[in-house]
Amino acid sequence: MSKSNHLILVCLLAKTERQTLKSIPDAYLNIITPLIQTARGILEEGRPLAGIAFVGSFESNTAVPVVLDMGKEADKDNSAKLIKLAAEFQNADYIFLMMEAWSLRKDKVHRMKEIYERYGSIAASPYAVDIVSMSLETRHGVWMAQVPIKPKGISKKKRTMGTPEFQLFTEAQGRFVDLLPMKDGAKAAGTLH
Repeated sequence: MSKSNHLILVCLLAKTERQTLKSIPDAYLNIITPLIQTARGILEEGRPLAGIAFVGSFESNTAVPVVLDMGKEADKDNSAKLIKLAAEFQNADYIFLMMEAWSLRKDKVHRMKEIYERYGSIAASPYAVDIVSMSLETRHGVWMAQVPIKPKGISKKKRTMGTPEFQLFTEAQGRFVDLLPMKDGAKAAGTLH
């Protein structure tokens, strides 16, 4: 399994609001909570968490899973294209992504450029932190969370994660955002007014 060598979803923030899991609208929360619990269970069984997107429609009451290939840059681009195609085909209302990734410790984020120059990637640096990255794209904005992965007990294989604290991104850019199809009279999902 390969993880992204970048801060996941490479987002440029304009405005964000600190949100808790409970601040996500109930319709979405009812969908993502069991998925988060399943991901935690997979980690706690000692298995790797495959990158996956759930592309869902309230109208048809369906969600299509799209497995992500996070190898090379072209593979990531193709994964984003597959998500977009699934979203268009289904006239999706939301996209929920989860994947293992690396991030920087909070006290090192401001040194990201220097770390890339010195080590070549976040993964190769001594400051890398294993995380589960989550993104929920809706017509109301994009909620994102990065949850550190920690060992479970004394096991070397079993891991776990805490409860995600989502941030609402009112403007975000990157490979895995703005993938929802436009609905009549709707604005792009990555921008809220």
